[in-house]
Amino acid sequence: MNIFNKIEKELIDIVSEKKKELKLIQLNNFKGITVESPPQEFDFDLSSNIALILGKTNGIKPFELASNIKKLVILKSKNIETIEVAGPGFLNIKLTSQFIYQYILDIIKFDKNYGSSINDKSFNIEFVSANPTGPMHVGHCRGAIYGDVLSNLLKFNGNKVTKEYYINDYGNQIINFAKSVFLRIREIKYQEKFPADSDLYPGQYILDIAEEIINSHPKLSFSDFKKDYELLAEESLKYSMKLIKSDLKKLGIQHDYFFSEKEIVKKDLVNKAIKILEKNDYIKEGYLDPPKGDDTKNWIKKKRLLFKSKLFGDDTDRALQKNDGTWTYFANDVAYHLDKVSRGYDFLINILGADHTGYIKRISGAVSALSQNKIKLECRVCQLVKLYKKGKPFKMSKRAGDFISAQDLLKEVDKDSIRFMMLNRSNDMELDFDFDKVLEKNKENPVFYVQYCYARINSLFNTLKINLKDPLIYNGKDFNLNSYEIRIIRKIFNWPKVIETASKKFEPHRIPFYLYDLATLFHSYWSKGNEDENYRFINNGVIRNTKTLFIIKSLSIVIENGMNILGVSLPKKM
Repeated sequence: MNIFNKIEKELIDIVSEKKKELKLIQLNNFKGITVESPPQEFDFDLSSNIALILGKTNGIKPFELASNIKKLVILKSKNIETIEVAGPGFLNIKLTSQFIYQYILDIIKFDKNYGSSINDKSFNIEFVSANPTGPMHVGHCRGAIYGDVLSNLLKFNGNKVTKEYYINDYGNQIINFAKSVFLRIREIKYQEKFPADSDLYPGQYILDIAEEIINSHPKLSFSDFKKDYELLAEESLKYSMKLIKSDLKKLGIQHDYFFSEKEIVKKDLVNKAIKILEKNDYIKEGYLDPPKGDDTKNWIKKKRLLFKSKLFGDDTDRALQKNDGTWTYFANDVAYHLDKVSRGYDFLINILGADHTGYIKRISGAVSALSQNKIKLECRVCQLVKLYKKGKPFKMSKRAGDFISAQDLLKEVDKDSIRFMMLNRSNDMELDFDFDKVLEKNKENPVFYVQYCYARINSLFNTLKINLKDPLIYNGKDFNLNSYEIRIIRKIFNWPKVIETASKKFEPHRIPFYLYDLATLFHSYWSKGNEDENYRFINNGVIRNTKTLFIIKSLSIVIENGMNILGVSLPKKM
């Protein structure tokens, strides 16, 4: 249900039927023709470039063609009241009041589905995938919320989505993690000093895990790390993932599937991936250039298997083997993506941290190679989050070790504010998270401003003793809107287009921006009623104009749908 598409189709149908009369020879399937919202200075509902596009294609002056199309549309259309030819040949369109009324009825009828489209694609979205060696930090929060809201957005738009978490539970980091827990256990049980070693994890949470394991296994002496390693690794990972899942739950996030890196080893997926790449000539034996900078002491010039990453736009081919012949992290990642490719999704999306930008071309190339270019991997990088309080960078307690944890953030700010504000800028731009702003109860706090809009709508309906969800009764006659209502309904027209664009471009940040603008229009209308009684909604306990309730109810539906996508609550009272 999209008013732009509806009017575009109507224009195309009329022009197609009257193409001889309009002296049109080339229609070119009406490619490039759009119906959009006109600039605010033009007091019209919609605008189309149809005369500009067809005029150029057919060698007709666009203004002349626009004038002729205008005459035909006014005669043929029951939905369009007036048209103005603007500039070089734009058609500015004003819709009939009855068409707008019927459209509002359709919004109310569609309710939770207003704005969505009929799509049936399948997406796998992998996000967070924080190392299971500790709790989530603030940077993870942004990627987690971006991935979750993108998933909600694509689902709302009719797609099937699997939200996936990749557990890096294999390799040296897990050995160092288990060793850190072992040494903390020794510290607790035998008062041995925890060593100052850069490979170890020093955070308070390691002590918490050590305490949990001691309590769960009181009879174990923990005297030999090698002997106790398997148990320590399994138990430490269990408690660490419990912490991470708890943080995610507090942020309103729940994954559908957790994939363990150990499964790659068990299923021998690396060798399977290598065979596929070799068969299609995407692997070669060769030498790597030495790493740049000082990191050359452990580098050995040695022939090894390389993925031909340069074929996919990368600046160099990438190693699949380490110096000792074992597989690299990249090789394991290629194998993991082979598993994802084999599951038959239409699209794969990875949400990456700010430090993974240079990784995109190689892993995207690997997916193209593994799927023979049938599946595209989209990678989205979430840039850093900077915390501010009272205008200065804010340092919270670092209980986690050397970073600020999600738990610390959640103690300062509620889930709703975090989710909304983490999307207050595009994911590829750094985000300033201002604690003072998100705690304010005014226009400067976007999440409060949108929630307050919904609360005001509920208070209005409660005053009238009408349930917001109950049907409204109105005959639709004299459906003439004032200037505030016109601006609101024109904004509501844009909701399906916002969803469409945000879905296609994987840009969920468009939604909080849109909701804030919509809420601002409503608050302005409310405030005008305080200044001028002609704009008040209620007079002596009775609604002044029933049509206003239809506008406000349709607005509430859009607010609900948008905030549901964002995973942000809508209190009825504030």
